[in-house]
Amino acid sequence: MQFKTSSLAPALNYFPTLKPPHKTLAFHQFSVLIITFLAYASFHASRKPPSIVKSVLGPTIQSNSSSADTGWDPFNGPHGAHRLGELDLAFLSAYSIGMYFAGHVGDRIDLRLFLVFGMMCSGILTIFFGLGYWFDVHLLGYFMAVQVLCGLVQSIGWPCVVAVVGNWFEKEKRGLIMGVWSSHTSVGNIIGSVVASGVLEFGWGWSFVVPGVLVILVSILVFLFLPVSPEDLGFESLVKEIQMNVEINGIENLEGKVESEEAGLLGTENADVDTGADSLAAIGFLEAWRLPGVAPFAFCLFFSKLVSYTFLYWLPFYIRHTAVAGVHLSHKTAGNLSAIFDIGGGFGGILAGLISDMIEARAVTSIAFLLLSVPALVFYRVYGSLSMVANILLMFLSGLLVNGPYSLITTAVAADLGTQTVIRGNSRALATVTAIIDGTGSVGAALGPLLAGYISSTGWNNVFLMLIFAIFCATLFLIRIARTEIKGNLNEGKWSLYSIGTQ
Repeated sequence: MQFKTSSLAPALNYFPTLKPPHKTLAFHQFSVLIITFLAYASFHASRKPPSIVKSVLGPTIQSNSSSADTGWDPFNGPHGAHRLGELDLAFLSAYSIGMYFAGHVGDRIDLRLFLVFGMMCSGILTIFFGLGYWFDVHLLGYFMAVQVLCGLVQSIGWPCVVAVVGNWFEKEKRGLIMGVWSSHTSVGNIIGSVVASGVLEFGWGWSFVVPGVLVILVSILVFLFLPVSPEDLGFESLVKEIQMNVEINGIENLEGKVESEEAGLLGTENADVDTGADSLAAIGFLEAWRLPGVAPFAFCLFFSKLVSYTFLYWLPFYIRHTAVAGVHLSHKTAGNLSAIFDIGGGFGGILAGLISDMIEARAVTSIAFLLLSVPALVFYRVYGSLSMVANILLMFLSGLLVNGPYSLITTAVAADLGTQTVIRGNSRALATVTAIIDGTGSVGAALGPLLAGYISSTGWNNVFLMLIFAIFCATLFLIRIARTEIKGNLNEGKWSLYSIGTQ
């Protein structure tokens, strides 16, 4: 199937001064970053309410705070935590399945319109979940159905925004650019936490309605102003091919140039305009899986995202049910405090991108962050309840180390994997490779919160042990690629103090 040419955003047609030569390439690159940043931040803001309202919907606890815990049927019974975990599973399972199809479709239709469709539907379905409060809905099937549908349409977002950004940026310094840009995940989580917590006192339904409206408003901005590719405005394609080699014995590796997952997603357009129809033909799903480096990073993200999303969906609940300095915090305070983890995650993504650019080794950077996150999680569990200061500092550090490799893999690496010379610069592989990597990660994201819901009933120490085990599993999948990066950089003399300092 051939790629369908994208249409130009209406505002760019109505206001000629927004088009070249009145506006430069740099102007449009910046605007694309801002628009896609806001788009995906709004997606994540609408995902945050379920974690914020867990402590309101779930089983009651004995607390010395002023708020009353009455719960909401069917989540407030003895198996309430299990039901809440199953609710997360419904959303994230649909999200991971939809991701594979979304990337496949995204390679074939107008990315801007596809993204707008996903955002509009996500906003409407998020609102529908909140309406259960006013219509006094207590049917588990209703909430499950809404979450499944919401997961499917939310899966449209990631392949679209990564593919669009990939059209506009070359490989150089992509790790840093994508590290900063990928902080939309943390920013969205923070906005969702603050907004959902702020209106929670008026009824938990508002915690869904307000973020839902936010997604719809941002989708209008995307529809009016987002240009899909430089060619749409008369600029030349900016994407260059990235060398990827296959090592002997069939071991896939990246020759010292492995970048984080989302980097591969960035290279959407073909730098070689002479490739003809081959550059416009979308790559097959199984063919994309066989590309060097795709499978190891995809399975690494499976476990990395399992850890990250367990915190995303259960951290406010954990804070609410764990006394800090002997005091149980209110629902609102617990929700706001959980944003510290996302603030750390934002800095972690930027730091991981910067370091990986400096040392030119994405897998090595990811492994370093993953291994350092293990003692950080142990310290948070053991000492986080001693005082508010200790809780905040250790939560920030945990977020930085946990989300650093997750952000790196879901941005810089995927972009490189989608533009390697093995596929002759086929630009249509971009969204498909992105969807495979993040879709596989989303399967882990679905499993983590579900396991946390069940394991938490046996004690939170067991939940943290599960997370540490997942981190070690994520590390194992990158060892061979990291070894190749180390050998390549040492052989080329790139890891001397002088060479690193002049990157």
